[in-house]
Amino acid sequence: MAKNATDYLNPEVIQQVARLDLQAKFIVEGFIAGLHRSPFHGFSVEFSEHRKYTLGDEIRDIDWGVYGKTDKYYVRKYQAETNLECFLVVDMSESMGYRHGKKGVTKLEYAIYLAAAMGYMMTKQQDPVGLVTFDTNIRGYFPPKSSRSQLISIISELSKNKPGGQTDFDKTITQTAELIKHRGLVVIFSDLLGDPKSVVNGIHQFRFRQHEVILFHVLDAAEVEFPFQGTTIFEDVETGERIQINPDSIRESYQKQMKEFIDNYEKACLDANVDYVQVTTSTPFDKALMEFLMRRERKF
Repeated sequence: MAKNATDYLNPEVIQQVARLDLQAKFIVEGFIAGLHRSPFHGFSVEFSEHRKYTLGDEIRDIDWGVYGKTDKYYVRKYQAETNLECFLVVDMSESMGYRHGKKGVTKLEYAIYLAAAMGYMMTKQQDPVGLVTFDTNIRGYFPPKSSRSQLISIISELSKNKPGGQTDFDKTITQTAELIKHRGLVVIFSDLLGDPKSVVNGIHQFRFRQHEVILFHVLDAAEVEFPFQGTTIFEDVETGERIQINPDSIRESYQKQMKEFIDNYEKACLDANVDYVQVTTSTPFDKALMEFLMRRERKF
């Protein structure tokens, strides 16, 4: 059954996302605060106003004069902090519609859950969030805004579009990079089943423009584990090419190549100073997001 916007941000989903705050409030707040600082590190900024101290803020930014008057910790808020824009970049190609079996969600549906959670976290901090969807070309573009209505519009746009077409990462990422005028956060959701060189080139374009980049590599568990039995016909959903094989005869080789596929992307992202997050649709999305936030907190 097709999903709509309310399925992705209904009370149950909101509760799951909100639980990120309850389970690790300081991790989430520190993550957001860190995002505000990192794209602008080393650049001069102008003092704007004060805000309450949160874990992850620099001690040196505490205004001790304000503390002396209020007995509360406040940090100086700089103009650069008010301009962190987040772009959710979602792969809408045909392969993202894959789901093994009748239960669970497709890769695209899972990506939308993650995007909704990230968007919710950012808009809660009053940070502007925008959207780019793509396959062979850019499908849709929403310039960043910080309102809750913007988040609903973004999720509605994602939920009403069906996956289709092939992936042209190099071309669409070039177009996307040109749309993003200010340094900020770019969060990509894709199964990365295009040309690896094209994908890596696209990532480097964002880093060259000094964006902070998080790459969620979304795969179906069956694509990683290869649980198929008996003679099976496999079809490339983007090209229509078919092949009939016995899965047992290639399982070991397939799993080895899949591991290399994932490892190569992880290394490329590490080299480019990009956060790489490999997830499968069998993992609850809030758990996957929490594990990423905790891992990033440990890194810093």
